[in-house]
Amino acid sequence: MSKDIRWQQRFINFSKAFNQLSKFIKHEELNEMEEQGLIKAFEYTYELSWKTLQDLLRDKGYSQIAGPKPVIEQSFQDGYITNGKGWMRMHQGRNLASHTYDEETAIEIIKGIRNEFFFLLQDLMIRLEEEKSNSQNSLFDE
Repeated sequence: MSKDIRWQQRFINFSKAFNQLSKFIKHEELNEMEEQGLIKAFEYTYELSWKTLQDLLRDKGYSQIAGPKPVIEQSFQDGYITNGKGWMRMHQGRNLASHTYDEETAIEIIKGIRNEFFFLLQDLMIRLEEEKSNSQNSLFDE
């Protein structure tokens, strides 16, 4: 019996994007081009985070779930994320990211990434690593 592990495959890409974002976070001072890179890395990581959660939720039986807000809400209810309001702020930050030509907006997004969003994504990485380990263990339990 082959079990769909789409969420685990997407998780690999989320991990790579998160590692890229981590590299930007390690640098206190960024020039303008690096700031744009930080924002782009955040966008990719955020997109992969909620899509990974969407795939995981579908694997858990939520076949109709689609889109970031419903995925965030269900993930919060099911305990995959613990700070639902923070995730909604991150979602808003992601939506603002397309307006990074405005310097004030870019600065606000960068503050959000450094002060909150990175840590929310980091918590999700840890939680999904646990989920992946648990599901791999259960494969051997059958």
